[in-house]
Amino acid sequence: MSNPALALLEAQHITRRLPEGVTLVQDASLKVERGEFIAITGPSGSGKSSLLYLLGLLDRPTEGRVLLEGRDTASLSATELASLRLKHLGFVFQFHFLLPEFSTLDNVLIPIRRLGRLKDAAARAQAMKLLEALGMAEAAAKLPEQLSGGMRQRAAIARALANDPAIILADEPTGNLDTRNAAAVFDIFARLANEEGRAILVVTHDAELAKRANRRVHLVDGRIVSDTRVAGSENPPAPANPPALPQS
Repeated sequence: MSNPALALLEAQHITRRLPEGVTLVQDASLKVERGEFIAITGPSGSGKSSLLYLLGLLDRPTEGRVLLEGRDTASLSATELASLRLKHLGFVFQFHFLLPEFSTLDNVLIPIRRLGRLKDAAARAQAMKLLEALGMAEAAAKLPEQLSGGMRQRAAIARALANDPAIILADEPTGNLDTRNAAAVFDIFARLANEEGRAILVVTHDAELAKRANRRVHLVDGRIVSDTRVAGSENPPAPANPPALPQS
């Protein structure tokens, strides 16, 4: 069961140093709560993506630890980390990574089928519900090449939501989009945080889009130099049935 007393995700003094001595992230500490929409900003090479990958359990810190609702992930095997990512984390990248030979619906179904909790009819119904919520129902049967850039990224967001994760991590998700579609993607993230109580962490170079988040974490040379909440913003009350993080 989910424990609201614990931070959903927490980094404790994490450092990521490459074997050749280059430091990507230096002594970063961060707590992520339900309903937070966090923009991670900073100049190129400041360690934004490296921090996101550490928080998303895609990489391991050289020092420090990452906790998922109080559970220390340091000693987990690669297989155990992959299972946690599949169940509890959703990822969106600058490139959509949709499989070109699969329809939009089948792309969204991939993580649902990998997890194996639902039978096919229920899985298809869940995938369609996500596409409908993102205004993509009419594109369900289309191949990625038949979609616009904005539609591809919405399909990627639907896929990230496929297993009902408590946390969405996005690395420059609007980098290939025009201004209108970029704003639409950030509006979707804001809704997922405000209405559904999900934690959203987005790496972005776009200062105007970062202003849409209710918290901004700024990095310079691998260090968090500021961590500010928007004046007057508060985390919304947790929904009655928030995305849970079972300990198993």
